[in-house]
Amino acid sequence: MPLFVLYAVPAVIIIALVLAAKAVRILREYERAVVFTLGRFQSVKGPGLVALIPFIQEMVRVDLRIQVIEIPSQDVISRDNVSMKVDAVLYFNVVNPEHAIIEVEAYKAATNMLAQTTLRAVLGQHDLDEMLSERKKLSADVQAILDSQTETWGIKVSNVEIRTVELTENMVRAIAKQAEAERDRRAKVIHADAEFQASQTLVNAAKILSSVPAAMQLRYLQTLTEIGAEQNSIVVFPMPIDIIRPFLDLFDADKGATSSNGSTRLPTKGIPLSVHVPDAT
Repeated sequence: MPLFVLYAVPAVIIIALVLAAKAVRILREYERAVVFTLGRFQSVKGPGLVALIPFIQEMVRVDLRIQVIEIPSQDVISRDNVSMKVDAVLYFNVVNPEHAIIEVEAYKAATNMLAQTTLRAVLGQHDLDEMLSERKKLSADVQAILDSQTETWGIKVSNVEIRTVELTENMVRAIAKQAEAERDRRAKVIHADAEFQASQTLVNAAKILSSVPAAMQLRYLQTLTEIGAEQNSIVVFPMPIDIIRPFLDLFDADKGATSSNGSTRLPTKGIPLSVHVPDAT
């Protein structure tokens, strides 16, 4: 066998293997191939086995799975001139491989940069209170804007999550003082409302007791019972005039017992009495 043939056969085999490797590609289920023929777009192929003409055709792999981009911390100034740092997470996937490769260079980096500028622009239109209390709504607004702007790139932005809103220490202290003042205000309002309701209840109870004399007497007896249960040495309570009315009549009838230089004047509503109760000990 000539020496030329001895070296040519292995070389041909190696070249054939290289050409076969360049001509045949295998794509997974979540991958697509954007095929170009002599630099011009031809088609989107995959998944499975894809055959290419070596040195004439080339392809670019595109992943169709949802991808995650961590938006770095952004310096944001709110509408009420509060400085803060905000970071977020972006979820997107390629829905049109042709546009993702042809319409934009490095679609993932472009989506990341667009997300940063959109996040600053949207949050800058809202106050600090809205950023803290309506985070889901703001995330939805950013997602809608990004989705509309990346549609021509063949990109679908499925979700945007604002993770943290970091404030300066001075602003954190100011917010804490504001929250404390708000809690104090609510506590005072609740206390005042409770006092008002209690006074209304007392007024209604007084009206009911005054309209029923027997109820008033029962209330007196109940009060005396409660006082007697405690170990008190002296108890002072008002005596209704109706109870001692017979004694007053007898006192007025006995004209000889009163002197002409002075008279005793008794109250017409009630007489405070001081009752000495000996200690149980």
